[in-house]
Amino acid sequence: MDSKKKSIAKYRNNEVLLKKGSVNSENEERKVGMAAKDRIMVIRQKVQAEKKISVVDLSRICNVTEETIRRDLDKLETEGVVTRVHGGAIWNEGAQKEGVHFYRRMSKHLKEKQEIARKATGLFEGKNTIVADSSTTVVEALKLLPNSTDITVVTNSTEIFREFQQSAINFISTGGEYNKKSCSLQGQLAKTNIAKYNVSLALISCKGVSIEKGVQDTNESEAEIKKAMLAQADEVVLLVDSSKFDQSAFVSLIGLDKVNYIITDSRPSDEWVAYCESHEIQLIY
Repeated sequence: MDSKKKSIAKYRNNEVLLKKGSVNSENEERKVGMAAKDRIMVIRQKVQAEKKISVVDLSRICNVTEETIRRDLDKLETEGVVTRVHGGAIWNEGAQKEGVHFYRRMSKHLKEKQEIARKATGLFEGKNTIVADSSTTVVEALKLLPNSTDITVVTNSTEIFREFQQSAINFISTGGEYNKKSCSLQGQLAKTNIAKYNVSLALISCKGVSIEKGVQDTNESEAEIKKAMLAQADEVVLLVDSSKFDQSAFVSLIGLDKVNYIITDSRPSDEWVAYCESHEIQLIY
């Protein structure tokens, strides 16, 4: 073969190798799965939409291994979002998700929250100093406080200051870093300021409560603020609608031994009634 033909053959061989390399690169690129953050979001959306989904389907959708999906589902189960079943997971209808905007949460279970608020009014008598978290249920309860200058409320809620602009009640802000999703103030400044005040009553809510794990929440920053509040109160009132019972959330808040009152919208299970009676927790429903 003369030198010209050899050069042409060499060029064609190189061209084939380049094309083959290009195809292999594309195949490798297709093998790369979603980033973890995007994958978790997709999994949550798929399970919520379909109520039940398999590891195999999620592996195909997210383009990752089944083992990776199992780890993701384990994490979501820890957060209380799903329940793991053989071969997949099912959506927890009662799961409370971090990051849901305050006003969307306010409209959810509104009648139940208002019923809980009415039942809480009996505890306000003689309680002139109150610390209150930023939960929507607590806001409903504070709306029923006597409109009196003798009452002082310490709170990290920014919604309360909008709601009570014309109120005679004394409101003290914790200060701190503003979380616009929860309409609340958080961080070290808020915790430091809370520690200045001693109060008769703490009004808090939560994302889940169980006999085994106690009171739980999803947002760690918010949970730290609630812990600071509870440390300053003589008595603790937990306002919790019936959908929160026997639900798990990501962050442990306090044990039930620190709770004096549980106020809910309907009678919980016999197990809960018996537990509260034996542990001197006043259950109001």
